[in-house]
Amino acid sequence: MSETFLPLAMAGLTLGAILLGYRVGMVLAGSAALFILISDLPIAFFNLLISRIYANVLSNWLLVAIPMFIFMGLVLEVSGVAERSLRAAQKALGGSAAGMGISVLVVGVLLAASSGIVGASVVLLALLALPRLLEAGYDKRTTAGLVTASGTLAILIPPSVMLIILGDQLQTPVPSMFAGAIGPGLLLVLVYAFFVIWRSRGLPRISRDDRASPLQVLLDLGPLLGLVAAVLGSIIAGVATPTEASGLGAFGAILMTLLYGRFSFAMVSDAARKTVITTSTVLFLMIGATCFSAVFKGVGGDDLVETGILAFGDGPYTILAVVMISIFLLGFVLDWLEITLILMPIFAPIVSGLDFGNGLAGDALLIWFGILVAVNLQTSFLTPPFGFSLFYLRGAVGDQLSTPEIYGGVAPFIALQLLVLALLILFPGLITGLI
Repeated sequence: MSETFLPLAMAGLTLGAILLGYRVGMVLAGSAALFILISDLPIAFFNLLISRIYANVLSNWLLVAIPMFIFMGLVLEVSGVAERSLRAAQKALGGSAAGMGISVLVVGVLLAASSGIVGASVVLLALLALPRLLEAGYDKRTTAGLVTASGTLAILIPPSVMLIILGDQLQTPVPSMFAGAIGPGLLLVLVYAFFVIWRSRGLPRISRDDRASPLQVLLDLGPLLGLVAAVLGSIIAGVATPTEASGLGAFGAILMTLLYGRFSFAMVSDAARKTVITTSTVLFLMIGATCFSAVFKGVGGDDLVETGILAFGDGPYTILAVVMISIFLLGFVLDWLEITLILMPIFAPIVSGLDFGNGLAGDALLIWFGILVAVNLQTSFLTPPFGFSLFYLRGAVGDQLSTPEIYGGVAPFIALQLLVLALLILFPGLITGLI
């Protein structure tokens, strides 16, 4: 067999099985087992996989933060605390069409910083904000794009499960990843806000009979803002590890339900059950990806990928462009988690050895690269046909929006995300300034 046949066959078989709808974790692990048997790798390679699974997943205390942050977000969602904050922000900022649109962005940021769960954010915004945006005069395409893009901020703005997994895969400090994502997240929100203001030109002012008093807004938003500040502040300041801060966040979410009279054992049980399901899915996928990456490298896949990238040129920015374009295109058919777990072990060593002439090296270089990947992967939630945010919105609104309207609505926001990605490449200080 040629040196390229096995890695190409392994990649093709894996991608094909995923697109056919088989469970991704099973596909990755099964592909690894199959190619151990048909390649010249020794059967003892299975022992290596067990060791890597234990070291990379089962004994990795950093990953404890994942279920805790998921639980925190689910408690805020299931208890209705997130919905209460959304309504408060809308009442405070919804005096004009532009204000209504920006309030959706603000709430998207709050939901992102408090839960990090894209599905919950998109569904909540769709149910509560979409009718008001349409009443304010926004067309259906802009409304669909704004709701999905605002909800998808949950994958980038810390505390984000994506950043935890990226930090783990790149072997970079998660607090630094969180700090590096703050600037890009705010820049993305700012760009979205300018677009919303531009789209709202000429729309009439909204009647506001349900105006909330400043004290009521403070009572509804203050505890959530305090929780976000405590969690992120403790991580970035180095007072607590991400794992410790995730426990603080989960406990703080429970306290908030007590404060608002929303606590119940049924609510906690429901949130815990959903947390177990989501966490099990993530960790099983990580186990499968650990097996896949080890065997893929064993059959020469990393050399094949490096050769393929260098075929376009050996300049650092040329290599970066090929990597970013590859990730963007894969985002049309694969989930961010699959792309991260499969590609980061391959791309990270290539990028870490490059000199971009921007003064970045070591962890700083990998953090910059990791945030670029995170912004790029955020587009995978919006790109058809498999963008998850599109499915969440379609399921939440039913026949209120057609599929073409949803696809057309997200197109400008995908373009804005790519614009921000270009700015982050040109001005790395937007990422590294807070590290």
